[in-house]
Amino acid sequence: QVRLVESGGGLVQAGGSLRLSCAASGRTFYAMGWFRQAPGKEREFVSAIVWSADSAYYADSAKGRFTISRDNAKNTVYLQMNSLKSEDTAVYYCAAARALDYGLGLESRYDYWGQGTQVTVSS
Repeated sequence: QVRLVESGGGLVQAGGSLRLSCAASGRTFYAMGWFRQAPGKEREFVSAIVWSADSAYYADSAKGRFTISRDNAKNTVYLQMNSLKSEDTAVYYCAAARALDYGLGLESRYDYWGQGTQVTVSS
């Protein structure tokens, strides 16, 4: 049974940092990614990693501030978020894809989803 278990969300001041974790079980994946959704907004891509290549990809809003990484032994993906801004406030979702040849940034390309974890950045 495939499970994605997220943790690490919370309340942080602007300029602060958080690290999100997503522990996967049940199978291996080609890629894993992070999406976020603020109230009244569309869900948007944040970052993704191709597992075997350890190759990272970022939305423009995340570049220079966020870092995605993996721990192969723990089958876990992390999102280190630094210099947080109020516009980063959202529910963050972990996602996993069995296979991809395009569309790392497209929600529809992912097969499994975590429950989401709330990130709130105060001014």
